[in-house]
Amino acid sequence: MEFRDVVRSRRMVRNYTDEPVARDAIERIVKCATTAPSAGFSQGARMIVVTEPEIRKKIAEFADEPFYVETGYEPWISRAPVHVVVALREGDYHDRYQEPEKLEDGEEMEWPVPWWWVDAGKVAMLVLLAAVDEGLGAGLFTLFPKANNNRLREVLAMPDDVEVVGVVAIGHIASEPMKERQIADFKRRRRPMTELVHWEHW
Repeated sequence: MEFRDVVRSRRMVRNYTDEPVARDAIERIVKCATTAPSAGFSQGARMIVVTEPEIRKKIAEFADEPFYVETGYEPWISRAPVHVVVALREGDYHDRYQEPEKLEDGEEMEWPVPWWWVDAGKVAMLVLLAAVDEGLGAGLFTLFPKANNNRLREVLAMPDDVEVVGVVAIGHIASEPMKERQIADFKRRRRPMTELVHWEHW
C-alpha cells in the first residue's frame, strides 16, 4: 500500500470481527514500530502483545468497556483479537543522557518536555499505520483512572519502572453502528488547515 493511502485510510476502528490475526502480521506490525525514532536512540518504548482472551477481557474491564457499549459502540476492546500495550521506561533516557558525550557541563541536560512520552506516541502511531498496511483496523485507547494502568501492569507482570501509555486494539474491521455519527461529528469539529499549520511565523 502506498504511504499516502495508509495515512488516508487510518482511522480509529471501534469494532472487529472474530477472525484471528495471523501471527506473522502481528510480528511485522510490532517490528515496524520498533523502528520509531527516539531521543539519543534511547529506545525507551516497550510493547507487550496480548492475544490471550482472558487478559484481553481484563484490559477491556480496565478500559471501562461497558461505558462504550452504553453509548452505542460494540464491545470492540474485548472483541479485538490483538492488543498491543505501548509502554515506556523513562530511566532509559536518563541512562542515555548521563553518558559522557551527552552531558552538558558534566550534568544531564534539562529536558524541555518529557521526551519519553513523545517517543511512545511515535511507537503507537507506527503500530496504527502498520496495522492499516496489513489490511487491518486499529484503535488506540488508554485506561482511566491511573490506578487501572497499575492494575494492568500487575496482570502483565511489568517491571515497576515501566509505565503503560496506551493500548492499540488490532483486528479485522467489522461494521460500526456509530460510524456515520462519528464521521459527521469529525467533519463538524475538524479544524481548518490554516489554524493547524503556519508558515514562517504564527
